[in-house]
Amino acid sequence: MSTATITPIPQGQGILPDDLLERCRERASRYDRDNVFFTEDFEELRALGYLVAAVPVSHGGWGLDLAQLGAEQRRLARYAPATALALSMHFYWVGLAAELAAIGDMRGEWMLRDAAAGEVFAAGHAESGNDISVLLSTSRAERVEGGYRFFGRKHFGSLSPVWTRFGVHALDASDPAAPMIVHGFIRRDDPGFEVVDVWDTLGMRATQSHDTVLDGVFVPDERIGCVTPPGDPTDPFNAFMTMWALTLIANSYTGIAERAFELAVSSAQSKTSIGVTRGSLAYHPMIQHRVSEMHLELDAVRAVVDRLAHDWTTGVDHGDRWAMQILSAKWRAVEGAKRVVDIAVDVTGGAAMFKRHEIERLYRDVRAGGFHPGTDAYTHEVIGKVALGVAADEPRW
Repeated sequence: MSTATITPIPQGQGILPDDLLERCRERASRYDRDNVFFTEDFEELRALGYLVAAVPVSHGGWGLDLAQLGAEQRRLARYAPATALALSMHFYWVGLAAELAAIGDMRGEWMLRDAAAGEVFAAGHAESGNDISVLLSTSRAERVEGGYRFFGRKHFGSLSPVWTRFGVHALDASDPAAPMIVHGFIRRDDPGFEVVDVWDTLGMRATQSHDTVLDGVFVPDERIGCVTPPGDPTDPFNAFMTMWALTLIANSYTGIAERAFELAVSSAQSKTSIGVTRGSLAYHPMIQHRVSEMHLELDAVRAVVDRLAHDWTTGVDHGDRWAMQILSAKWRAVEGAKRVVDIAVDVTGGAAMFKRHEIERLYRDVRAGGFHPGTDAYTHEVIGKVALGVAADEPRW
């Protein structure tokens, strides 16, 4: 599919071809079992041009907005959750750059050019000892001539085998009275960092989200994206990053829930019991109740996540309450998806215990949702403080 022929996605339709998605689903169990990266998925999607989906048409991309790309990512997650989740980390950087360009902020212009040229972006934000990702950091940035050097260890680096641009952040505390959070981008050929193979996890195994050790890697000023005071979410760089990242992540987990519902319904329609004389377990009143519980949960998840993307892309002004809206939607998607998958396991029965069953993998994959920012604790903290009007008060507690 040529990038020049892409037009906005009609409501209810998708771009990714069904046969490609089916191949992704077929490969997902092998990637999970062997704990390997989704190489074939990645190459097929890149050949299609999908990695430039968020690049504006003016820069050679597909020009999808957050709502359109979120819907497509949700669709991909129904077939290959780890593939969708990992690609979200690339897309949120590109979407951030596109949003900046749309308001005349050229700090991300080089990112759009690089993405259009085939570079792959990834995120290095997770750190031990830091529960406010992006806005605070336990890593260190040192100002030197022409740029910064970065020191620290980053976790959950999805796309580790293929990224060529790795976004990191760290604290420059050289002036104790005015510390700053510095965001920069490492290139794959830069010296001074090491990707450490640690990814052997419960779920989302194909993301291959290895650790990255920063040992003085130099990032020149032209690849410094943003420098802000710690805890300051108001710079558009941080605001757009959060919106794109959490919306795309939420859609990935919503896709998992949709697939779990589909599998559970199919199972109930095909299974029989000697205690159900009318036919399949679809006639069992408790199964009907459990399936309705899944639908009710999933319906609420979709409503909240879709409203978030719709409000953003149509310019609804939530003001200071945007933090509540973003964190609420991500939390609802993840917690709702967990509940839907849990019920799907019950409806499916003992077959769901076996590795050969897709539900078993979805059960493990959905557990990763709570580790993305914001965590359960941080989400409740922010929403409570914003609602009570004390969000900006210091100290934190």
